[in-house]
Amino acid sequence: MARFGTEARHRSGESAAPVRTCVGCRGRGFRSDLLRVVFRPGREAKAGVSAPHDAAAASVVPDPRRRLPGRGAWIHPSWECMRAAERRRAFARALRVRGNPDTRPLVEYMAQTVPVRDGADGR
Repeated sequence: MARFGTEARHRSGESAAPVRTCVGCRGRGFRSDLLRVVFRPGREAKAGVSAPHDAAAASVVPDPRRRLPGRGAWIHPSWECMRAAERRRAFARALRVRGNPDTRPLVEYMAQTVPVRDGADGR
């Protein structure tokens, strides 16, 4: 049995679809409409030099197939939500890491997949 509020009717109206919360705008959306991101430890953390959940040498990477291991967070694939998440430091909170993780891999992915509108610079 699903928890209350975690599933809703999808656009097709055929069956219930999982609902997730965007870390940028805090809006709820279907899992299929949001992009999953995960925390990836840096080389120092893998070698045991740094704490395992220290964001100093780590990054937030996109997981479009939703298959990477580890704790994930969800974000609308839009520049507005990306800027809001960075401004609020929502990735560190949602992924439960100390510090502010590097979001360059996610920004690079979005630059390739999300159109920039109205002269926005994409950052």
